[in-house]
Amino acid sequence: MAKATDAAAEFVVHFPTLWVVPDWIEAHCPVPDGFRQGEDMELYPWQLWCTVNHYRVKPAARVGQLAPAFQYRRSQVVAPQKTGKGPWSATIVLAEAAGPVVFAGWARGGERYRCSDHGCGCGWWYEYPAGEPMGVPWPTPQIQLTATSEDQVANVYRPLQSMVKLGPLGEVMRVGEEFTRVADRGRIDVVTSSALSRLGNPIIFALQDETGLYTAANKLRRVAETQRRGTAGMGGRSMETTNAWDPSEQSVAQTTSESKARDIFRYHPQAPRSLSYGDKRQRRRIHAIVYAGSAHVDLDAIEAETAEILEKDPAQAERFFGNRCVAGSSAWLDVAKWAAKAKPRRVRPMTRIVLGFDGSDVDDWTAIRAETMDGYQFTPLWGPDDEPTVWNPADFGGQVPRAEVRAAMDQIMNRYDVVRLYADPPYWETEVDEWVDKYGEERVIRWHTRRVVQMHSAAERLRTDVLKRNVDGASFAHDGCSITEAHIANTRAAARPSDRYVLRKASPAQKIDATIPSILAHEALGDVIAAGLAERQVSYYYGS
Repeated sequence: MAKATDAAAEFVVHFPTLWVVPDWIEAHCPVPDGFRQGEDMELYPWQLWCTVNHYRVKPAARVGQLAPAFQYRRSQVVAPQKTGKGPWSATIVLAEAAGPVVFAGWARGGERYRCSDHGCGCGWWYEYPAGEPMGVPWPTPQIQLTATSEDQVANVYRPLQSMVKLGPLGEVMRVGEEFTRVADRGRIDVVTSSALSRLGNPIIFALQDETGLYTAANKLRRVAETQRRGTAGMGGRSMETTNAWDPSEQSVAQTTSESKARDIFRYHPQAPRSLSYGDKRQRRRIHAIVYAGSAHVDLDAIEAETAEILEKDPAQAERFFGNRCVAGSSAWLDVAKWAAKAKPRRVRPMTRIVLGFDGSDVDDWTAIRAETMDGYQFTPLWGPDDEPTVWNPADFGGQVPRAEVRAAMDQIMNRYDVVRLYADPPYWETEVDEWVDKYGEERVIRWHTRRVVQMHSAAERLRTDVLKRNVDGASFAHDGCSITEAHIANTRAAARPSDRYVLRKASPAQKIDATIPSILAHEALGDVIAAGLAERQVSYYYGS
């Protein structure tokens, strides 16, 4: 018996899983390199956690089920450099190739998995306690290990080769430079952007390494999607491993992270966004959090490497070592600074507020943001289910529901004491005209964002107030709306003459539509205060 089951005592696990898999890994996958090369491997706590979750079994699983027997169709593991993702990924690939990863029913107690029954002469066995799910190997494992380049794929394939050569799997596998033969019944293929001819084969598992670099431009988005279709057809599953990604590149990793699918296991340790990566002391705290559980990591060495990269590319350092998804240096606003201003609170009915509105029709989103007289910005909620006033046309058959937006605006106008609404008219001229007629031309202002000078000034005012340190307890704050934060992260400042800039998307697929009404609401507040209309901040309305 191996030690993974003992290590599980560190976790409180309330779900059935194939505990035989981590035990099999520790018995068959020796340490691949370094001073401990060839010694027995003991999975780190984070590695064990990800393993038992990937092999988590549904309580209602039945014998004969393949992928549907498991809680998760696929997994995504996001961790910083040097944590041990590569060697751990290699163990998962080897387990899929020769280990007991296929659900084989529920143990009555006392049943044993014996390697000798499956062509391995190492003599290892595992005894199942009553009620634990059992596993068997795939009969004909066809596996693909994928990365952007030969150098990248070597981060997983090189330790895999070493584990096979140094351990008992050398009896059942023959490793080569581009593929590994599994007995006479299966193989592990290496796939890169220069070796796409291997795509389309029926596979039972795909390990997709560094999916934060898989984009439409390098054709690896298509590769990832093709592999997932291939595994689905064979009843198999897949796993992504990656560093944090640049949200401006619309990578496969980002798509997976943002997916609403509930059958994807996600592991992405992150420090609080209020910790600044530019501050050395706070950066040390960030590293301690994201590298927790990787005993071999020397945080002093990580700091030295980080400090060097920070000099030339701060965003890259924060992604690679801080495990944060941050955009490149052309970002309009440091999203960590924005996140640090999140201080959610309740805004009572009839509170005096201003609004910003930016509308689209079929391509971009439509959003409303609000701000109180003391500088607290939030996304209003509307309707009986308190839905946020942000509309993605993709959720409504490809077109923003205009009637719903009008109803939301009416509800907001009736719920709060709205002093001013700045609305960008394009695509919504008819609705804005209606709001002017209904609520008055002094309250509803057509504010064209296409005016470069005015828009630059408004954007700079919000940016400056976000970056400003708290003074006497009074400063800009917001509700922590995740959509707005994501759109802020996607916003880029494109330089224009006279030290001005215009705001643009990080990429055509990215959205910044919640950024614009945030700017408009803040600009409206500044104008309202300048006009002396902000005196009444507290409402005496006690309705619900």
